[in-house]
Amino acid sequence: MTTRRSSKTTAPSEPDDRDLFARRLSERSQGLRGATLRVLRFIDRNRVISLASSAAELAQRTRTSDATVIRAVQALGFSGLPELRQVLSASLQRSPTMADGMRRTLEEVGESADRAISLGLDTHQDGLELLRSVETRANLSAAVSLLHPAERLVLFGIGPSAPLAHYASALLRRSGRQTKVLDRTGIELADQLLDLRSTDALLLLAYGPAYREVVAVLDEAARLGIPVALITDTLEGKLAARAQVVVPVQRGLAQRVALHGTTLICLEALVLGLAASATDQAVATLERLNELRQSVSGTTLNLV
Repeated sequence: MTTRRSSKTTAPSEPDDRDLFARRLSERSQGLRGATLRVLRFIDRNRVISLASSAAELAQRTRTSDATVIRAVQALGFSGLPELRQVLSASLQRSPTMADGMRRTLEEVGESADRAISLGLDTHQDGLELLRSVETRANLSAAVSLLHPAERLVLFGIGPSAPLAHYASALLRRSGRQTKVLDRTGIELADQLLDLRSTDALLLLAYGPAYREVVAVLDEAARLGIPVALITDTLEGKLAARAQVVVPVQRGLAQRVALHGTTLICLEALVLGLAASATDQAVATLERLNELRQSVSGTTLNLV
C-alpha cells in the first residue's frame, strides 16, 4: 500500500550535523528530481519504516521501482541499502529534545489545526502499515511465542511509555497472565529489579539510545536468563542486539514530536495473540472478573 505522504514534496527538515542522511539530502536535493527525490524524502520522513523495508517494499510505498530506490540511495553517495540502514540507525539514536521535535512539527504544519490533525493521522497510518508488513507480523508472532511460556510477563517502560506498559499489564491480567511493570528511573528501579525471576519473560518498550535504565534491565535479564522481546525504533543498535525478538514500531516522523498510538496498537495486538495462545484461561479469567464485579457492585457490569 502506498502512503498518502509518499508523493508530497515538502522540503526536508533542517540538517543535523550528526545526521549524515539529512545533510546529504539537503546538499544535493536541488539536483534531484521526480521519483528519485520522492524516494529520498519518504526515507527521510519514515526512517523506522525504511530501516525495516527491502528495496521492493520501499518501491511499493513510493510508487517507483527497485532500481529507482537503489539509484536514489546511491545518488546521496551511499553504496546501497546496507550502508543507508547504518546511517539511519545512527540518526535514530540521536533523537532531538522534545522541544526540538515539537518545534519542527509545528513549523511544518504552521498554524493550521487541520494540517496538524492530518499529520498525526498520516503518521499513524504509516506506522500501522509497518506493523502490517509481512516481516513485522512475523516478529509479532515470534514475540507471542517467546512470551507465552513464561510464568510472569514483565513490562518495562519509563516516561510516556510507562502508562502504556501499565495499560498492557492490565489487559494481560484480564487474560489470566501474571504481570509486573518496571517503570521507575534512577536508583528506584533497583528495588523493582530485585523481584525479577528466571521464569519471567520481559517485554521492553525502549526507543532511542541505550540509556542507563534499559541497560540495567537488560543486564539483569541476561544474568537470570530471561528472554527479551523489544519494541523499538532502534533496529540496529545495542538494544536490538540484546533481544531475542525485535518488533519495529515507529513513534512518529524523524526529528518530529513523538506519537505513541502505534505502540498502543502493537501492544493490543500482542495481548490478543497471547490470549489466543491460552483461550480457556483468558475466557475463564474474564468470567471470574465479571463475578467479582457483581459481588462488589451488586449488579452485572460490562465496563471496559
